[in-house]
Amino acid sequence: KQPGLQHKQIIFHQDNAPTHKSVLSMFKFNELKYKLLDHPLYSPDLAPSDFRNLKQFLRGKHFLSNEEAIAAVEAYFVDFPETYFRDGVFF
Repeated sequence: KQPGLQHKQIIFHQDNAPTHKSVLSMFKFNELKYKLLDHPLYSPDLAPSDFRNLKQFLRGKHFLSNEEAIAAVEAYFVDFPETYFRDGVFF
């Protein structure tokens, strides 16, 4: 949820599938006045499943702004030793 976007307008959260990005699809979204939220590009180096501990840390927390969410994520990483980021993450 994005609190700043809560209103009656339809918001379509699309991924980057070719069918969603086609000229015909984009024309229809425009015609229907849908607001589009782009899905971030897939990165095999940073998959959401790699962050299950972060997800657990954030569970139950609610944020009123992006700044609050960013601060919470930064708080999660603050106690990690520098070597954690330099040497990589291994499972």
